Amino acid sequence: MTSRLLFLLLLCFQLQIFAQEDAWVYLTDKEDVAASIANPILILSQEAIDRKQAHGIIIDERDVPVNENYISQLKTEIGITVLAKSKWFNAVHVRGSETDINNLLGLAFVDYIVFADKNLNARISEPKNKFDFEAARTTFNYGDAANQIQMIHGDELHQSNFTGTGMTIAVIDAGFPDVNTMGGFQRLRDNNGIIGGYDFFDRNPDVYANTSSGHGTYVLSTMAGYIEDAYVGTAPDASYYLFRTENAPNENPVEESLWVEAAERADSLGVDIINSSLGYKTYDNPNYTHSDSDLDGLTTYISKGANIAFEKGMLIVNSAGNAGANGLNAPADAAGVFTIGAVDADREYAYFSSVGSMFQPTQKPDVVTQGEASYIIRRNNTIGTANGTSFSSPIMAGALACLWQALPDLSNTEIMQLVRETASQYNSPDYFLGYGIPNLALALSQVLSIEEIENAQTHIRVYPNPAYHAVHISLPSTEKQVQIIVYNILGKKVLDRQLSESSTIDVSSLSKGVYLLKMETQNGSFTKKLIKN
Repeated sequence: MTSRLLFLLLLCFQLQIFAQEDAWVYLTDKEDVAASIANPILILSQEAIDRKQAHGIIIDERDVPVNENYISQLKTEIGITVLAKSKWFNAVHVRGSETDINNLLGLAFVDYIVFADKNLNARISEPKNKFDFEAARTTFNYGDAANQIQMIHGDELHQSNFTGTGMTIAVIDAGFPDVNTMGGFQRLRDNNGIIGGYDFFDRNPDVYANTSSGHGTYVLSTMAGYIEDAYVGTAPDASYYLFRTENAPNENPVEESLWVEAAERADSLGVDIINSSLGYKTYDNPNYTHSDSDLDGLTTYISKGANIAFEKGMLIVNSAGNAGANGLNAPADAAGVFTIGAVDADREYAYFSSVGSMFQPTQKPDVVTQGEASYIIRRNNTIGTANGTSFSSPIMAGALACLWQALPDLSNTEIMQLVRETASQYNSPDYFLGYGIPNLALALSQVLSIEEIENAQTHIRVYPNPAYHAVHISLPSTEKQVQIIVYNILGKKVLDRQLSESSTIDVSSLSKGVYLLKMETQNGSFTKKLIKN
């Protein structure tokens, strides 16, 4: 009898052991991402920071630790043992019964679960949509704003759950009255999406106090506005800093200086993207007015500041201006600025959109999207239309935030060039539409296919990188012919070579900096970042 009892106890013990499952619990977000990236010494050693900088590697959300509060809560859940964590995957390895692990899906911060036993994954419901807590966000109804996001295929990024989460946008504009009370920003406020702001003109932290212009409010609505079943901005889940530097309707060069000050603040805060629907050329005092030749991207104070902001790693998105044939304003002339012109709802050139000229060192505008009859949310919380590149710029900036969220390893340079290459007239740009209307969903799919090609098929090696005098391109035997094209950060082709076998390419004539090395193969094309020292 005793031996039988021991046998049964042992059997139960073994069954209990084998009933325990291992699984990875993927979490929805991280804590203080923007602040951590802005001050990486809080999350990385100085040596790690130095290594990343030496190789041109960005510090991104994957470097931010897993939220310890989430881990602590997982440890208190019935039947759950936490065994490991990964900041790279924002995941926690747990052990417990299948039932207890599945019960974790009820926690708001759990995104989805993958069991080590793949047979169990078929019994798991689809990963939780991050919008489940608000039914209106499960499937966006863009309402009147549909055309302006569909034109650039930003809605397809949203469908893939790239809605700007984790991205930080600084909006530099003329004021943001009523953003703190309007219903169209209630969702943004509920999600703590406004993470700071400052009125640089009045030296006042209250960015809502100045009511002389609602321009910033309208601009913000195209990115962050939300009215259920009627309106959705292009980056509804991004985080925003609101900076007022413009004193409408006056025009004075001090506004250029305040803009640069705001850009510096944005850099120190870890901002990813600046949207600036501002431009300067003509001043109240005509002695201050910029000539056409001043709009060379290198002369005006604001354009020089914008180029530095670009060098710091931020993506600067700026409206081309509404001067038509009278040309661009600053800082839209700067090479480091992604300049956005305007088209109408039928994709035709908008009559007011400022045109580029031979004075700019790079193709301007860069790209275009809807700026004529753009839909905005007005201060009385009604939806209306407005004309201006002031609105095509933030429509694009918000969509770019979603794209960059999906491709966090790309630099600002790479994002800009990738988007240019998907535009409707990339091979025949002009001063009216630039490279044309981009397709951001295509941009994303190209990079995903690029990674697949690079990792699974071509195995093309590029070394050394960083390079000093030469770059060696090592081709696998499966590649019979490869076209090598090198672009500088301005998107200008600086080298074009066809290879039929492994070869060394002389890059000694190239200036120091970051380049994009595009390889067109029989299996597809992909791009690598090349650093020239």
